[in-house]
Amino acid sequence: MPPQQTIERHTIAVIADNEPGVLARIVGLFSGRGYNIESLTVAETDPAAHLSRFTIVTSGTPMVIEQIKSQLDRLVPVHRVCDMTLVGAHVERELALLKTVGSGDKRVESLRLADVFRAKVIDSTTESFVFEITGATDKVDAFVKILQPLGLVEVSRTGVAAISRGAQPM
Repeated sequence: MPPQQTIERHTIAVIADNEPGVLARIVGLFSGRGYNIESLTVAETDPAAHLSRFTIVTSGTPMVIEQIKSQLDRLVPVHRVCDMTLVGAHVERELALLKTVGSGDKRVESLRLADVFRAKVIDSTTESFVFEITGATDKVDAFVKILQPLGLVEVSRTGVAAISRGAQPM
């Protein structure tokens, strides 16, 4: 029996033309080969050149990750592919909005925990709170998990945004 290869989580940044159909082609590359996208964020980053940056978080064996990067690099509208995980020091952040509903002790406890996690209250009624939290995915995951027994009813997450550290661009 061959040795089991480990599954690794990678953050991949892609610079591509900002035009209709590019997102569908990138997503189609993943779905057509049975690869999962754990997080995807896209925004135009250079309006003059009509370029967008796609930040994709995916998992797979080292061979699968190399296949993904190679196939992304071959797409015509793609200009650059960078595996942020391998390049080195980079910063990743995610934003989430979380709604809790409750009263009494649960309401007080959700406020206390928000303070511990440095989440902000951005909306409040007599029955609910909407919290905003930013940070690493693990921090957001932990905040979601800890709010579940306190009346968490809705979560909206942006996905990962990542950028390399230091003076050099991607």
